[in-house]
Amino acid sequence: MELSERHREYWHRNLRITGILLAIWFFVTFVVGYFARSLSFTFFGWPFSFWMGAQGALVIYVGIIWYYARYMNKLDQEYGVHEED
Repeated sequence: MELSERHREYWHRNLRITGILLAIWFFVTFVVGYFARSLSFTFFGWPFSFWMGAQGALVIYVGIIWYYARYMNKLDQEYGVHEED
């Protein structure tokens, strides 16, 4: 099946936001986690490494999910592929 230019643009934007959010996820999960011990400052009264492992990463993950759902709903409506209620 040949995709139209509009379909290609939709998928390009979809893959772009997915790549950006995966890069943020990777950074939070592996980079910050790896260097958290050397970042020896307190954050909300807790050592940063503990806070990031216990709360910070989870808050960022929920934010990533919220943003992706919001972005994709708008993108689906823009390209006319949204689900009907």
